[in-house]
Amino acid sequence: MSYRKTFKLICGVAGGSAVLVFAATTADSRGYFGEHRGDAASRWSRFTVLQAAQPAWSSASHTPVPTGHAWDFNWDKRDPSLLSNGKKKEKVTEDPTSEQDNSKPKATRNILLIRHSQYNLSGTSDKEKTLTPLGREQAELTGQRLAALGLKYDVLIHSSMARATETAHIISKHLPGVDLVRCDLLREGAPIEPVPPVTHWKPDAVQYHEDGARIEAAFRRYIHRADPKQKDDSYEIIVCHANVIRYFVCRALQFPPEGWLRMGLNNGSITWLTIRPSGRVALRTLGDSGFMPPDKLTRT
Repeated sequence: MSYRKTFKLICGVAGGSAVLVFAATTADSRGYFGEHRGDAASRWSRFTVLQAAQPAWSSASHTPVPTGHAWDFNWDKRDPSLLSNGKKKEKVTEDPTSEQDNSKPKATRNILLIRHSQYNLSGTSDKEKTLTPLGREQAELTGQRLAALGLKYDVLIHSSMARATETAHIISKHLPGVDLVRCDLLREGAPIEPVPPVTHWKPDAVQYHEDGARIEAAFRRYIHRADPKQKDDSYEIIVCHANVIRYFVCRALQFPPEGWLRMGLNNGSITWLTIRPSGRVALRTLGDSGFMPPDKLTRT
């Protein structure tokens, strides 16, 4: 094979496969595979190497083959076209179209998940784990950022743990008129055993069992499409914890929930989920902390 043909071949193969193809072709042309150039065995060796170097494409469209499951549009059990038992609604009125329109969500929900600011790790109880001076600065910066977005926030919900409560109260100073709501379901915990496992953090099975049920209950309470009665798009802030936020993101995007620990979130960062009336979910930002100076960034 000439070098001109080899170059064309490389250009047609993506990424690291090209390097393997080039090396194999050069070695084959010089007889390093132990066959004389032009032999049938040599041609077969080239084909085998080229085939192994190719990425997984579908033969029909030459695009990557999907590996996941189809999107479940009734993930929150609020699809208006379905009953709670998963069966389609029967037409029981003279104007079924009107009935369906009235039960169909029309607004988009925006959920801004805020991780609490840096706190005192040496505290022995939750009450002692208050924000550090830097943590209070971070909360101020997060509040300024949320205010600068110019959105009309509907509510500010926060975990009942001290560090989240203090973060929420500092943020609320920048958002006058937004109601504060306290929630025990949003407390930090172990949502599900992570995969792959880690050695530095190993809760026992009982903690996963108890915390997992509570955090899943929090997800079902706060992460869902809008009620059909909601007319305008909404913007809701939830101040809580890294484990809770990461679990919410995995569940909302229908990713394996056991992958939650593969993500990292800075203190005071903003994660933004958008839930459309159709049940589609989009992640607009994950752990955004670009509004903070580099010397203010922490992950504790």
